[in-house]
Amino acid sequence: MVTPTDAAMLDITIAVPTYNGAARLPKLFEHFQTQADTENIQWEILIVDNNSKDNTVAVIQQYQADWPTAVPLRYVQETRQGAAFARQKAVKEAKGRLIGFIDDDNLPAPNWVAEAVAFGDRYPNAGAFGSRIDASYEVPPPEGFEKIKAFLAIRNHGSEVIEFDPNGLRLPPAASLVIRKQAWVNCVPQQSTLSGKLPGIFIQGDDYEPLLFIHKGGWRILYDPDLRTTHQIPKERLERDYLLTLAKGCGLATCQLCLLKAQHSWHKPGLVLRTFAGSAKRLTLHILKYRRKARKDLATAAEFEFHLGSLLSPFYIRRWS
Repeated sequence: MVTPTDAAMLDITIAVPTYNGAARLPKLFEHFQTQADTENIQWEILIVDNNSKDNTVAVIQQYQADWPTAVPLRYVQETRQGAAFARQKAVKEAKGRLIGFIDDDNLPAPNWVAEAVAFGDRYPNAGAFGSRIDASYEVPPPEGFEKIKAFLAIRNHGSEVIEFDPNGLRLPPAASLVIRKQAWVNCVPQQSTLSGKLPGIFIQGDDYEPLLFIHKGGWRILYDPDLRTTHQIPKERLERDYLLTLAKGCGLATCQLCLLKAQHSWHKPGLVLRTFAGSAKRLTLHILKYRRKARKDLATAAEFEFHLGSLLSPFYIRRWS
């Protein structure tokens, strides 16, 4: 297995959490191999295997055998199930001062590595920054999908650098995200509250949790319009049942994420009540606006499920302290 020989910190670690990614990783590796303008960049690729049951390990070993030594391709395993734990493992193992998280179904543009390093250097007070995420669909998306595509981490915030609003829970997804290792180590607790999607547990928000802590630590969260990936969307993720479950799962994380914003523990009961009241109001207004259409049209049904999940989210609080 290839490992870096230089003990000094690298410019960036590209961290790829994966679960049963054997079929997806080869295309991702091809995009890593064609990264441009990296001659003066010291970087590595770190695959974090989150208990894959397929031949993910064999695929990685096959690529490692012929991988160029200038860009190490490393493999580690995280046995705690959940994307949040895989990201924590990546931060612990990463040798880069920046860590670029890319999901195994997101294909980076040819300048992804170079742009991530350049942007991180231009904005040293950015603890994290997200990218533009376009989509490639296996089948045409259903009618009205444009309104709810953000649930699938498809994001385009325009052509200018912007600052996200963590207080409004407007943050970039971890599907294509760069964090400054120093910011994570200094600000993010080692124990995650939200673990990510698990069998029978579809509560989202695990990618927002560390960003809220980084923001509380005084770092900026930015959007880099020149950092781009393409999210590969298989047909099963465009099915109605999946999208409604996903939307509700995003809503179920609302209260827990709001609690993370609290400056003092005595603020938390009030935040719970405000979350419940605000969600009840938004759900009621949604029903009044769309009436019967609220459960029939896909986009409005997904929005309904999100508001319903937000209303129920106080009952899914996992930890108060």
